[in-house]
Amino acid sequence: MAKENTKIEDYGFLSDTQTGALVSRDGCVDWLCFPRFDSPACFASLVGDKENGHWRFFPKEKVEATRRRYRGETLILETEIETKSGAVRLIDFMPPRGENPDIIRIIEGVRGKVSMQMELIIRFDYGHIVPWVRTRKKHEGLEAIAGPDGLILRTPVETHGEDLTTVAEFTVAKGDHIPFVLTWFASHTDPPRKIHADHALRDTEIFWVDWAKQFQTEGKWRDAIVRSLITLKGLTYAPTGGLVAAPTTSLPEQIGGVRNWDYRYCWLRDAALILLVLMGAGYREEATSWRQWLLRAIAGSPAQMQTIYVTKTPGRCALATQRQSSFSWMCTAKCSLRSGRLIMLESK
Repeated sequence: MAKENTKIEDYGFLSDTQTGALVSRDGCVDWLCFPRFDSPACFASLVGDKENGHWRFFPKEKVEATRRRYRGETLILETEIETKSGAVRLIDFMPPRGENPDIIRIIEGVRGKVSMQMELIIRFDYGHIVPWVRTRKKHEGLEAIAGPDGLILRTPVETHGEDLTTVAEFTVAKGDHIPFVLTWFASHTDPPRKIHADHALRDTEIFWVDWAKQFQTEGKWRDAIVRSLITLKGLTYAPTGGLVAAPTTSLPEQIGGVRNWDYRYCWLRDAALILLVLMGAGYREEATSWRQWLLRAIAGSPAQMQTIYVTKTPGRCALATQRQSSFSWMCTAKCSLRSGRLIMLESK
């Protein structure tokens, strides 16, 4: 898990325009839902602790400094970690969705030599399900399966298991380029073919740079505006045009407050405001896609219109109940998830 009580604003956002991940300032993936924004999280330490799942890289030595930035006008996140022995750059991104969703982490050697460690804790269903993990030579990776979900980790670095955690130790020298690719697949199918991390990085950069170029306005605030637009694009569910309000659930508007809803759905009011922003910035295609999604979502009697819709179908948020998790973030009132419906629980 990232440093205790990491502030929400200290997380970086990754997206493939169908789901998203949050990365802490020290390079830990604390939130990831596969394969969609509203899927149960396989990394959920954001709303719990490391036993709810996370993916972390860290040096053996004391960290002297960290710096972080997005690469140009993209959602490629770069985190530089410095120690007395050297420095490494952690490159995090999610390629535009192909056959299956991926999150890719590449560690580059910047200077000297740095002894690094990896800690991968996969916990499906927000931390409730410990998967069956095994090496699959046929598919060239480490496979984790539970219920309908499967993940496969592919990397040249040797890994091993310790206390239901996948760990690794390796040294990064200047000029080294070490990829780690984590891919989701439906557990009843074979894992997809291996992808080339460097090619995926190139394609991801081209995708975001080309998209950002559509915003023609220059001036003092261009960087801030483009960064906001890219974030909004990252909240789009590309197959249908739906827009999620946020990639997270169970985070309060105020610490200790009770307004900790699930924002991984399309809240019509929020989406309407996003629509106006996109149209004003010249992104007519996204605005048109959302309008078509809206017409499908609210089709029928006006009296049956809801404030919240799922982005996939589109469809109404299911009301059927099932066993789900209860989370508490920084002593906030707990939020119980029930298939897209939320029930507030009192803090003890």
